Amino acid sequence: MPTPSMEDHIEQIYLLIEQKGYARVSDIAEALAVLPSSVTKMVQKLDKDGYLIYEKYRGLTLTAKGQKLGKRLVQRHELLEQFLRLIGVEEHLIYNDVEGIEHHLSWDSINRIADLVQVMEESPDILQKLEQLKSNHL
Repeated sequence: MPTPSMEDHIEQIYLLIEQKGYARVSDIAEALAVLPSSVTKMVQKLDKDGYLIYEKYRGLTLTAKGQKLGKRLVQRHELLEQFLRLIGVEEHLIYNDVEGIEHHLSWDSINRIADLVQVMEESPDILQKLEQLKSNHL
């Protein structure tokens, strides 16, 4: 099982490759707000663990295993953002909240949240009730 730090790196690499077509150590370091030397060490570990192929000074590419996990991690992040938005969490809090919880939930919990999001989207009355309850807290 990858550690939260490994997951953050794989997720960011996946996003960079999707956006730019490539991911460099400097881009990853900037996106994660860490030192390039830390990224290099992590990239070497991810290479050793079969998530990517890293060639010094040439860049890196995700393996099929790395791509599959990267996609899943991005989907998890997006799902949690969607869930928090649906339940009425203030927009400026969502990103940090997701960063705080995403590594602490099992994939079973993630799947149940996905089911709940689907039910909520199909049942506007639930969203209205939630909105009413939120206004009670103000």
